[in-house]
Amino acid sequence: MTLETVKMSSKGQIVIPQDIREEIHVAEGTIFAIVGSKDTIILKKITTPSKEDLIKDLEVFAKKAKMQLQKKGISESDLRAK
Repeated sequence: MTLETVKMSSKGQIVIPQDIREEIHVAEGTIFAIVGSKDTIILKKITTPSKEDLIKDLEVFAKKAKMQLQKKGISESDLRAK
């Protein structure tokens, strides 16, 4: 973990030092959630899942749903519109 000090501008902006940006792998356009309480501010990098990650997650969801339906005796043909 790296500790740096920064100074806020008149517009309320701060600069995240380069070594910290590199350490947490952020670039221009990275989105952060920000939480403040008393004298503490926490920035959390928000990551957007890749297309591949979304597809994997959907496949896992589909498999779980299929298993649940099978346990209840419901087949895919039962779900198709007639």
